[in-house]
This record gives sequence, structure tokens and C-alpha cells, in this order.
Amino acid sequence: MLKSFSPFAVLLCNIALVAGWHVVVFILCVRLPRDVFDSQRKRYQPKHWEKGGRWYKDHLKIQLWKDKVPQFVAKDGFSKSHITDLSLKYLDEFIMETCRGEWMHLANCLCAVVLIVINAFPLGLIFGALVVLGNLPFAIIQRYNRFRLDTVRRKKIRDLQHAATISQGQEPSRVSS
Repeated sequence: MLKSFSPFAVLLCNIALVAGWHVVVFILCVRLPRDVFDSQRKRYQPKHWEKGGRWYKDHLKIQLWKDKVPQFVAKDGFSKSHITDLSLKYLDEFIMETCRGEWMHLANCLCAVVLIVINAFPLGLIFGALVVLGNLPFAIIQRYNRFRLDTVRRKKIRDLQHAATISQGQEPSRVSS
């Protein structure tokens, strides 16, 4: 489709397409109902092969590079660098935001398909690969962080249940191993 354009025009068209795609996806991300990003939806659920997040540590060495990539934090947003609250409401909101971020970056990866189709070979592959490389690591980080947040959330629920049991004057049950 862009085969007859000059190299500079091809570059500008691709940049404009990628920028426009990312803006539209961002707007959708902000405007879509919150239930689209419900962590209980199948698309956000842990996969067996992820092994509770261990796969990302073992195979991608995510702990070595995840904090080196830039992050976008909207006003009153969630920073991946630290948890500022341990309430269930905050953790649930943070988990939902990881789903939103994952959705956004994976939706942006779909732009690669369009780039491959409209550009001459191998230029389409190059532009497509750049889009995927610019988004996929962020989607992976969101999934990995959700595993970690789910662990914190489960511990918080156990602690609240334990505290409720104690406040009712009951002896907490002990599980023998």
C-alpha cells in the first residue's frame, strides 16, 4: 500500500499511524467500563505455564530489567515502584490497573499487523517488530506485577481473617504440616 511512497513519506505515514493507534487505544482504555479490566476475567487469569509468576523470573529474568523501563503514571495513578496502601480497596484498584495496562499494551501490539500489511517486505516486519518490542515488555510487566499484588492481597485477607478470629475471642485454627 505504501510501496509507491518515498522513503521519507513511508516513515512519516508509519509514525503517524502508530501514534494515532496508540492515542485511540489510550482513549479507549480510559473510557471503557471498569469491568472490562476485571482481574477475574479469563484473559487476565494466571495461565498454568506462568507458574505463579515464576516463569517470568526464570525465563525472562524480569527482575533484572523491569525497573529500568519507563512507566506512565497518570494523576492519582499507581506507581510500580512502591505500594502506598495495603487496604483491600487499594490493592483491588492496583490490580485492576495492571489489567488495564496489559490490555492497552497488547492492543497496541495489534498495530504491528497493520504495519506488516501496509508496508513492503521487510519494512513492515521491521516497523511491526518495533511496535511489539515497544509494548510487549510493558504488558509482561503488568502480568508479573499482578501476580505479586495477588500474593500481597491474599496475605492481607488471611491477616484480616486472623484478626477477626482473634477479636471474636476465638483461638485461631492451626494447620499442622
